[in-house]
Amino acid sequence: MSFIVRNLVSLLSVAILAIPMPVNAQNGNSVGLRTVVIDPGHGGKDPGCVSRDGRTYEKNIVLDVAKRLSEKIAAEYPDMRVLMTRDDDTFVELEGRAVAANSAGGQLFISIHVNATDRGTTANGFSIHCLGQSRRQGNDLFSKNLALVQRENSVITMEDNYQTRYQGFNPNDPQSYIIFNLMQNAHLANSLQFAEDLAGEMANGPVRHSRGVSQDPFWVLWRTAMPAVLIEVGFITNPDDLSVMRSELGRDGIATNIFNAFKKFKTRYDASMGADAAPAPDRNAAVAPSDGTAAPSGDTASSGGEAAPATAASVLYGTQVLASGRTMAGSDPYFKGYLPTVVRIGTLNKYIIGTSPSLDEARRLNAEIREKFPDSFLVKIEEGSVSAVR
Repeated sequence: MSFIVRNLVSLLSVAILAIPMPVNAQNGNSVGLRTVVIDPGHGGKDPGCVSRDGRTYEKNIVLDVAKRLSEKIAAEYPDMRVLMTRDDDTFVELEGRAVAANSAGGQLFISIHVNATDRGTTANGFSIHCLGQSRRQGNDLFSKNLALVQRENSVITMEDNYQTRYQGFNPNDPQSYIIFNLMQNAHLANSLQFAEDLAGEMANGPVRHSRGVSQDPFWVLWRTAMPAVLIEVGFITNPDDLSVMRSELGRDGIATNIFNAFKKFKTRYDASMGADAAPAPDRNAAVAPSDGTAAPSGDTASSGGEAAPATAASVLYGTQVLASGRTMAGSDPYFKGYLPTVVRIGTLNKYIIGTSPSLDEARRLNAEIREKFPDSFLVKIEEGSVSAVR
């Protein structure tokens, strides 16, 4: 338990760092997504997963994919800062990856990895992970993804003096992960939305089988003060996935999938921040179902309350706290007692609380809500669309 107690201070400091700013001080007065950090996992003395014939290392695959992704972003967006936590076969400490991303003023963190299993060769496909412990039955911390999480976090044991550096955290002890359940990720909504973009794009790529989007306690995602995802691009223990990852065409295809998802996310992000970007459907400007029922006010939820869909006919103001592909009950603990209005956009549900027909009242409620949801933002719901209010 000492790890948990000692990290409460760190928990608070990360939360403070995570409060979003509309202007990126690292890049002058430019508003919008201007700095992306790409993190090729493992490296140097840490090979990551190794193919059964011993010829292919995870560290080399992910570095190649990361470089291709970096080049694609830089070519399309020459004004963006594209940073990599490593650009050669160097061992980078897990904590150092997060520190470098935070110090650079990163606004999106993409960690690239390769999966493996010791249970045969049939497991295949890509998976995408955000910070947290999944609420879905059968997919919590202590079942489906525990082995994966422990393997990716175990890199810290290769670091000098890791027991002191990580304040007693033991990647092989489930009790150490309790601290992740105590943290409210301020960037969860953006992380989940980018994860959904990735899932959609990668399903059309060379590794087509999707193992889904899940929330899991990866250390590097916990320590990054920005929207962050970890991608397992395929299984090195599966012959078909391995064949893709060994080919230059396959690795470039994976990089292209990630890049296409990045473009979607950036377009929406920039539009939500009022940046000079071509208008595009985004998490703050999307069409609601035309057959929605009347939306509730900003009252707190009663036990068993259900999130209500927004009406396309009314005009409301409120605070968006989450965008997720999952359908959640209004009584879900995530909403901290508020009864959300839900707007369904494609495969995403947008959850908005503190709604009111009065902008002044919504602003007053927003000030209170932001104390519990630091990454939330004020929006206007009108004629089935949602737009940010600044």
